[in-house]
Amino acid sequence: MIHTSGLLSALEYPGRFIIIGAGRESGEVYVVYAITGRSVSSQARKLVVRDGGIWVQPTDEEALKKGNADLLVYPAVLFHDRGLAVSNGRQTLDIRDRLEAAGNPQCALAEALDRWDYEPDAPIYTPRISGCVIGDKAALSLVRRGPGGETLRGVFAVGPAPRAARFVSTYLGPNREPLPCFEGEPLVTSLDARAPEEAAESVYESLRPRAEGKDFRVAVACVAVSPADPRRREAHIINRHERT
Repeated sequence: MIHTSGLLSALEYPGRFIIIGAGRESGEVYVVYAITGRSVSSQARKLVVRDGGIWVQPTDEEALKKGNADLLVYPAVLFHDRGLAVSNGRQTLDIRDRLEAAGNPQCALAEALDRWDYEPDAPIYTPRISGCVIGDKAALSLVRRGPGGETLRGVFAVGPAPRAARFVSTYLGPNREPLPCFEGEPLVTSLDARAPEEAAESVYESLRPRAEGKDFRVAVACVAVSPADPRRREAHIINRHERT
């Protein structure tokens, strides 16, 4: 399960988020990607395994038209022989393409995201959150808008140790207008899971709404990657619209 000291349950609306860490004893690196949504278009999505990764895909084409498809449909996770890339947008493709030549995950993110800015969804200006894994090393990135409209970039190494993890989200958690964006360094948390299914279920349940609150959950995916052979991977996906 995810031990976040109440972190996820305290976040009314985190938007999208990434958790990277290590499992209980297997030595695998775990990557969690989750989506929450407030609007009809944001809710009309699911995660599916296809085309070398895990993609965000619409469940209702008409509902999706009410939002910005360029920001709502994208590859969330892309696999590579050296590891994987994960993000909340189409920048995942650029990150995946840098894994082959990059010396480490920090370099891969810095090089791939050099041309990317925060999302053009004024007045929120949602940050771009990204991550990647190369072997037994990982990193997270945050690209956000500064107070003067400038683009602020941060890349953070993640040294997966058993049960240790880092968390980054697009929003800080309060459901208010405009949504307050995540800032600072990824939060320290812990990961205590024996399998991707256990981790995904724990995250999904932690996002359960408060009493009489709106259920913002859309989807959760967890991928476990073997550092010794990144081509060995296991994924588990939970889509809210498929739950009975």
